[in-house]
Amino acid sequence: MRDYCSTCAVPLYENPVPATCIVAVDKKSRVLLVKRNIEPKIGYWCLPGGFLETDETPEQGALRELSEETGICGKIDMLLGVMTNGGTVYETILMIGFLVRSFSGTPTAGDDAGDVGWFDPDRLPEIAFDSHTSFIQIYCAAYAG
Repeated sequence: MRDYCSTCAVPLYENPVPATCIVAVDKKSRVLLVKRNIEPKIGYWCLPGGFLETDETPEQGALRELSEETGICGKIDMLLGVMTNGGTVYETILMIGFLVRSFSGTPTAGDDAGDVGWFDPDRLPEIAFDSHTSFIQIYCAAYAG
């Protein structure tokens, strides 16, 4: 069932907003997380990621966010999946998750991250977003276990 404008009967297209996140893992299979210093979920840990810009591909946006939030440059290994997540500003967010196992640099908190750290998959802090938890679980099921 589609919504239509009550005045002109044109279909209303309220599409999900695209965002990406990266499951970056080191040689010890630890997951890189950033601590949010902005709402929503300030103080919670999450995967590096964020909203796409209009002029970039999902891969470019994911790697840009990884660099902005952690200071590292990575190479995408593979797509982990695509799912939706409810949002506070936008009703629905289309999340695209990637795996990065090859990177350079030393992680340093930047942009909207208050901290950054490597975590063993079996000792993760509370994760801010369900989709991020799901992407970590997909990685663990396929590669860490």
